[in-house]
Amino acid sequence: MRDIRTETQLKGKRVLVRIDIDDALETPFPVRAIVPTISFLREQGARIILLAHVGRDGESSALPLSEVLNKEINVRFVPDITGDVAQDAVVHMHDGEVVFLENVRRDKREVANDEGFARELASLADVYVNEAFAVSHRKHASIVGVPQFLPSFSGIQFQKEIEMLSKARMPESPSLFILGGAKFETKLPLITAFSRLYDSVFIGGALANNFFKARGFEIGTSTLSGEENNISDLLVQENILVPIDVVVAHEGVRDIKTPDALQLHERIADAGPQTLALLKEKIAHSRTILWNGPLGEYENGFGEATDALARALAESTARTTVGGGDTAASIASLGLEEKFTFLSTGGGAMLDYLLEGTLPGIEALRS
Repeated sequence: MRDIRTETQLKGKRVLVRIDIDDALETPFPVRAIVPTISFLREQGARIILLAHVGRDGESSALPLSEVLNKEINVRFVPDITGDVAQDAVVHMHDGEVVFLENVRRDKREVANDEGFARELASLADVYVNEAFAVSHRKHASIVGVPQFLPSFSGIQFQKEIEMLSKARMPESPSLFILGGAKFETKLPLITAFSRLYDSVFIGGALANNFFKARGFEIGTSTLSGEENNISDLLVQENILVPIDVVVAHEGVRDIKTPDALQLHERIADAGPQTLALLKEKIAHSRTILWNGPLGEYENGFGEATDALARALAESTARTTVGGGDTAASIASLGLEEKFTFLSTGGGAMLDYLLEGTLPGIEALRS
């Protein structure tokens, strides 16, 4: 896999750069992550064509994202993907110019990984750069299709993702892995694998509710992540930890309880103060810390524990690697981006890479 910084003959060449700034309206981090690659290409005199997606359904326009981009990079929005308008815009580009095409998922062939669509995208450029690590676990045309038809490179942030996440797969002891959020069925293999790699694995968010239910606790109206799985082996592992107290909520009232004390009408909304104290003690004695996912219902206003965890990790001297949308949002809202060893742009892609050591987008660049 070739790093774009090794290619110095880019003057006048059209470079198609796949980016992922879908969360840019909530946090500036995704835009800041792609700036080094775009700056390098501009310095080399390349003609830069940016391609991104907005949402899952493909209905939204990328125009609002272009307006956010313009705060960091001077870009010209083109309301087309591969049609006549896009082709005309590309033909009339100047060296160092940056254009931003319409939401690539507006064409249904993107998600279908249609070869014809990949060829159309490739026809716009001379070179392809993947600077969209966060969606490189998707087998979409702009991720795995285009590299079949153009000289292809990884972006600067993309290279950093691989370097730093590879280090996270080889932790220095004492090590702590904090995993929150939901989607238990997809994260179960990672929990199993990393409980053998890391000295301590803390499970938070909706994931912890599966453990509570498996232990026979009443979880009330709490979110249960995915289908029930047989996790009896994990329940007896001493290095797998779950919250020891939780914030419960019902009709606007909050309370602190132990996980085994919930009533039928209550739901677990966040981790409690004793749990945070436990995590802070673990953090203080760790040399490697990996964190992905919030400790509570962050999107519903229960972000206290997640924010407290972010602050504690920011003060740690350990090697800290973090990722995930809500995780990054918390860190950005607190202005703590520079306090971590590495902030991954990936959520699901980060977890897939940690488990497999590769992604479809990486393999496409290698081949």
